[in-house]
Amino acid sequence: MDKEELKKLAKDKRFIPGIYNYCDRWCERCPFTTRCLNFETSEQHFSDPEAQDIHNKLFWQKLSEVFQQTMEMIKEMAEEQGIDLNNIDTEAIAEEEKQLKQSARNHECTQSAETYHQKVDDWLDSAGNLFKVKSEKLVKNIRLEVAGLDPSGEAASIKDAVEVIRWYQYQIFVKLMRAVRGELKGVPEIIEDFPKNSDGSAKVALIGMDRSIAAWGVLLKYFPNQEDEILPILVHLEQLRKNTEKAFPDARAFVRPGFDEKPD
Repeated sequence: MDKEELKKLAKDKRFIPGIYNYCDRWCERCPFTTRCLNFETSEQHFSDPEAQDIHNKLFWQKLSEVFQQTMEMIKEMAEEQGIDLNNIDTEAIAEEEKQLKQSARNHECTQSAETYHQKVDDWLDSAGNLFKVKSEKLVKNIRLEVAGLDPSGEAASIKDAVEVIRWYQYQIFVKLMRAVRGELKGVPEIIEDFPKNSDGSAKVALIGMDRSIAAWGVLLKYFPNQEDEILPILVHLEQLRKNTEKAFPDARAFVRPGFDEKPD
């Protein structure tokens, strides 16, 4: 796909503008992939299985092509707006970004999110034998066809809960970093009346927390003997959720393109 094809695709009305800015990147579970430009371009660039393998030369070749096309479009847009990219103080911008990143990392919410993903690692690392024993028990129940039990459904629920926890484990931190950085950076006066990007990022983080809390609840249901280990994680996550809602009081009301809009 060249630059002109990408421009043409961007004008296609079937795509929802900006929907990819406030998603959780879980394309396999997203009902809007057919309306997402980011998904479409990724599919076209990385449809070949070899192009999806970071250890394969084709992956890096495709990634380089995407980078070159993006740079061409940035230069073109800059020229149209009279911006001289060669006249930009990149060192000053880099230093500002470095300080902004550090300030965001010191924020109460991002620190708490970082602690959370470590707690997840610690619990899952210690749960290897727990899952093994449960798996053996479920397989036994499937063979015995015990009345009133649904071992296959239980196994599917546990698997899904772990997948949800794993998916959002690091993303909560990443989205909160983006939200805090946006809040610290502020917005230009000309767009201050519009919904803030930081609220959109915070909302995605909050959704990740909501789903993670529900997933931990599922694990607690099937592993009641893990109450002493799981409850502190749930308490920590719930506190993070409350602190995030306090830091970004308008986040829940943020309307994400596509996801939170009423269908036509």
